[in-house]
Amino acid sequence: MHTSETFKISSSQSWSYLFNTCGVLGICGTLIAAFYYQIAFNELPCPLCQLQRVALILAGIGMMLNMRFGASAVHYAIVIASSVGGAFASARQDLLHIAPGDAGYGSVFLGLHFYTWGVIAFVIMLIFCAMMLCIDRKHLNTVPKVTMTAVTAIVMYVFLALSATNVVSSVMVCQFGSCPDNPTSYLWSF
Repeated sequence: MHTSETFKISSSQSWSYLFNTCGVLGICGTLIAAFYYQIAFNELPCPLCQLQRVALILAGIGMMLNMRFGASAVHYAIVIASSVGGAFASARQDLLHIAPGDAGYGSVFLGLHFYTWGVIAFVIMLIFCAMMLCIDRKHLNTVPKVTMTAVTAIVMYVFLALSATNVVSSVMVCQFGSCPDNPTSYLWSF
């Protein structure tokens, strides 16, 4: 498909495209922040943190599919399923550290731990899907003539690079076995 080809999509489809692109950018920002704290402050991700990252990546894949191929109920189902799983992992970690005197795991950002922000982010993604399913209701599972713009390509490539970096990070933290509950050093380094 030629990238300079013009395409006509409805107003709701263009909003869907824009909101899904912003969603993927938000996920990219979250993964960048996670890697920053991992590298700059040596805060290695625990197993529940790893699950939350995987859920973020899966939600991003659903949004990325909407960007590339048009809105689909299946794509939103991917986002919903991964958001529910991510919310459970985040809430589980919140509940583990709710005891009096427990300082929690990792750094605090704006007064909340990252896993608490995870619960908030996954709930926002669920609300996002509910709204987008309403906005896209007339165009779900139709195949619009969508061409990939340079901005879309850049967002997708950044997201895919961050996803691949997460795989490398996971292997370095856990090797090919189970991850330590409270990792203090990389089990595999170059």
